Amino acid sequence: MENNKNIQQTAQTQPKHSNLWLYVVLVVLALGIIGLSIWLISVKNNMRELLAEKEAQKIELEHELDSLMQVHEEIKDAYGTLSDSLAAKDSIIRANAKEIKKLLNTKWEYYKVKKKLARLQVISQNYIRQMDSLYTVNHALTEENFKIKEEIKLEKRKNAELAKLKEKLNNKVKEAAVLSTYNYEVGGIHIAGGSREKPTNKIRRLDRIKVCFTIGKNSVVQPGTKTIYIRIAQPDKKILTKGRTDEYTFMYLGEKLQYSIKKAVEYNNEPVDVCAYWNRRKTQELKPGLYHVDIFEGDNNIGHATFTLK
Repeated sequence: MENNKNIQQTAQTQPKHSNLWLYVVLVVLALGIIGLSIWLISVKNNMRELLAEKEAQKIELEHELDSLMQVHEEIKDAYGTLSDSLAAKDSIIRANAKEIKKLLNTKWEYYKVKKKLARLQVISQNYIRQMDSLYTVNHALTEENFKIKEEIKLEKRKNAELAKLKEKLNNKVKEAAVLSTYNYEVGGIHIAGGSREKPTNKIRRLDRIKVCFTIGKNSVVQPGTKTIYIRIAQPDKKILTKGRTDEYTFMYLGEKLQYSIKKAVEYNNEPVDVCAYWNRRKTQELKPGLYHVDIFEGDNNIGHATFTLK
């Protein structure tokens, strides 16, 4: 009986010890989690501070670089074209600034960038000293050559006046070398009796348009075959032409124009009478109103006349 009683007491004691150990383990785990959380928060705060410090350093370096390059550009502007002689040095400064900018915009190290920036400052100072030296030399040469430059200006002024005079003479020669026309006879023609021409201003009776004129005497123009282009414009400004392809176009002052009539004329510096015809197609409709006739030779409009159809 006594043995049974002891066994029962032992059995009651064991669960109490097991629960105690479980509580201890849970407390230790809880304390570990709390400690780890505090450590992680501390690390996060340190990282935040470190990143803020890095960003402040980056902004400081960027400001230093921008200030240096601004001063460099101001110096270049101040010396004007004189700075062109140090273009190679300017390229080196720009290349270094670009490299530093690239380091700042990617993964960068403060001391590495600081070192490159200090090197760039040295190069920039050398640039300024060389520029000052060039300015001094250039200023001395400017004073020494002032009299020569004034003489050159005088010669340039004389040459400019001669050039203007030459241009005026050339323009007069060009104007004199342009053909002139007169004695215009333009208008509608009706073919009567198979071959007899009768003037008409009625559209329904019109068979062709006649364009006659005289090319005047001109001893300056080079004699030879002259290609004359005639443009006949209806009241709505549309050109009467045989077709709309390039075959019926000519170049005038760099522009492609359509023509109504093309005629080759032999010119020997003496007056010559010219007549040309535009034949109406049977199905072609014409508009009533004022028609304009323009005559071209080369890059010159050498004549203009009008007629009316109704």
